[in-house]
Amino acid sequence: MSNLNRIIHGSSYRAYGLNDSNGFNLGRSKGSNRSKCQSRLLGAVLRCETARLFVTTLTALALAGCSAVGADYVKPEMPAPVEWSRSLRGGLIAQTPEAQTLARWWTTLDDPDLSNLIERAVTGNLDLKKALARVREARARRGVAQAGLFPAIDTAGSASRSRSSEQSGAGQTRELYRLGFDATWEIDVFGRMRRSVEAAEGDLEASEADRDDVLVSLLAEVALNYVEARTLQTQLQVAEENLKAQMETLQLTEWRFEAGLVSRLDVEQAKANLENTRSQLPRLRSGIEEAKNRLAVLLGVFPGALEGQLSVRKPIPETFLEVAVGVPAEVLRRRPDVRRAERQLAAQTARVGIATADLYPRFTLPGSIGLEALSTNHLFSAGSRIASMSGSIAWTIFKGGAIRQNIEVQNALQEQALKQYETAILTALEDVENALVAYAEEQDRRQALSEATQAAQRAAELAHDQYASGLIDFQSVLDAERTQLSFQEQLVLSKGQVTSNLISLYKALGGGWTPLKRVRP
Repeated sequence: MSNLNRIIHGSSYRAYGLNDSNGFNLGRSKGSNRSKCQSRLLGAVLRCETARLFVTTLTALALAGCSAVGADYVKPEMPAPVEWSRSLRGGLIAQTPEAQTLARWWTTLDDPDLSNLIERAVTGNLDLKKALARVREARARRGVAQAGLFPAIDTAGSASRSRSSEQSGAGQTRELYRLGFDATWEIDVFGRMRRSVEAAEGDLEASEADRDDVLVSLLAEVALNYVEARTLQTQLQVAEENLKAQMETLQLTEWRFEAGLVSRLDVEQAKANLENTRSQLPRLRSGIEEAKNRLAVLLGVFPGALEGQLSVRKPIPETFLEVAVGVPAEVLRRRPDVRRAERQLAAQTARVGIATADLYPRFTLPGSIGLEALSTNHLFSAGSRIASMSGSIAWTIFKGGAIRQNIEVQNALQEQALKQYETAILTALEDVENALVAYAEEQDRRQALSEATQAAQRAAELAHDQYASGLIDFQSVLDAERTQLSFQEQLVLSKGQVTSNLISLYKALGGGWTPLKRVRP
């Protein structure tokens, strides 16, 4: 109550000019100044006593509200598996990941272009800016809820002048001046305001977790689109290299045809194979541009703005480091979407208490202190004081069962929030389990494709040499070239998929955000 005392007393002093800043020296005043100052001092003392009585009464009533109705929130204990269902391999280890490594996981790919795009996305992405705005909104709403715990103090002044009729009165002119403060305080006896603050606090923490979740998804999307762009560029390079080799094959068939060693069939088959490869180039170039444009939008810039930065072809970023994934319980504590669901449950539990408080009466204490006089000369005199204080109670006795039905509504919403929290936990564990399997299995596939590609390249070279020597027909050359191109494309896609799966794994682990310092009023 000391704060409220300072608010009321400080307001009184400011209204009547008794603070030191106004330059009054009551001990040295003479004549009319001394009389005025003495009367002001007397009035201020009486007003301060009235304010103290008012504050004391409010304090006593506020202490009556010792507990808030409704259940206090207790975080549900959700058991998590002790370890992952599949044995870890492919560089995955069960150690707890370092916080800094997990927060900046993209640095493990050692790609300056990717790091630059990530940094630009953090500052420019529009979805992240919206999430930050929602956090500011929730913080302001918490402040609004907290304001309900304190009295509302208003000041007002008025001046009026009226003249009575000579036929109905004395024909006199009357002036009236008023100046004062009004205070209204709803005593939170049953905790409706406190539960509102709890709900607002839960909403704020949920919005902060949502901001973190948006950041986790954003960084993963930027990295995935960047890897896709580099993968398509590598595919385009492979297609162009095969195109050159197939052009040489076409020239070889034409020479052999002109020499009468083969039929026109070999030439047409070689040309068809060449044009089929050429037909893939527009699709790949289009895919590259689409990936660049998606990246631009993620960074909050116009499509085409990244053309200069990504026009130079570079290899797919790869990493061969061990990846620490921890245990399931650590993931659940780290995942922003799980924390968001838990905070939403806490907020909804508080709303059950808000609805329950409507079953009980509300107590309000209005009061006012001020001055009232018929002239400005007497407005600050001791006899111009006015004061009032009262108490009121409002209690909804009958509302057709609406209050209890609203409590049932809030209870049902609380149950939904609980199930959503449980769903978030299961989804988080599913994401990690899938990512662990996909990352390990794709590495095996990449290794097999690498060996198959090497064998296909050797087979294509042998087929080309044997055809030139007339030892085999052209169909064997076609089969060898097609097989080589197919394996090369699959290997490129697999390399990109391994890196993409690693990014998805970091996302599933909740990587990419750093806890921020809470801002409290």
